[in-house]
Amino acid sequence: MTLELPPIRDRNLFNHALTHRSYLNEHHEATQHNERLEFLGDAVLGFLVGELLYKKYPEMSEAQLTRLRSKLVDETQLGKLGQQLGLGKLMRLGRGAQKDKGRENPSLLNDTFEAIIGAYFLDAGIDAVRAYIQPIFIRLAEQIVTTQSKTTKSTFVDSKNQLQQWALAHQGENPVYQIIAEVGPPHAKEFTAQVSIKGVVYGQGKGHRKQEAQKQAAEAALKQLDA
Repeated sequence: MTLELPPIRDRNLFNHALTHRSYLNEHHEATQHNERLEFLGDAVLGFLVGELLYKKYPEMSEAQLTRLRSKLVDETQLGKLGQQLGLGKLMRLGRGAQKDKGRENPSLLNDTFEAIIGAYFLDAGIDAVRAYIQPIFIRLAEQIVTTQSKTTKSTFVDSKNQLQQWALAHQGENPVYQIIAEVGPPHAKEFTAQVSIKGVVYGQGKGHRKQEAQKQAAEAALKQLDA
């Protein structure tokens, strides 16, 4: 499937969605960055993908639907969609962000994709966004479901949920996640997270978002536990 950007009629709103915070520091004529649109787009996407999965997979439990939605709207997946849409070339970035390969940064591509969805919602309404995202996410959901059905792992159990299940079953407590380090400029931060159970550290992970770092820490813990 060839992906195309949604037809946002308001050009100012479209440019707003493409504007990273770093751009404002060097272009004083620009007055808004896209973080509020990113927040809105994240909420709209979460709702619409949840609705889509609810209707498409009536046999799935609430937990399975939650895990599948998480896979569909995580940074890696949305970053790939941003890349396929050519947002890397379109993003309005400061020179520092460009120098740090911001146009290829999965986190920035994810954020910009969410901002585009937020802008399209304001421009055209919820029905237009639903029609736009439906074919994209149905295809992705089918790919994930097909792949998962061929494995022996519990269906759609992501690493954090899987570790939580192990911790409760074997230790009687939930895992505790901490961000122990963050490095890099604001537009390209990398976080390091660690996960512990009953005060014992089981794994560490890194990511451009805190949630991604926590996910990597959980995966490291599961490998150590062979769970």
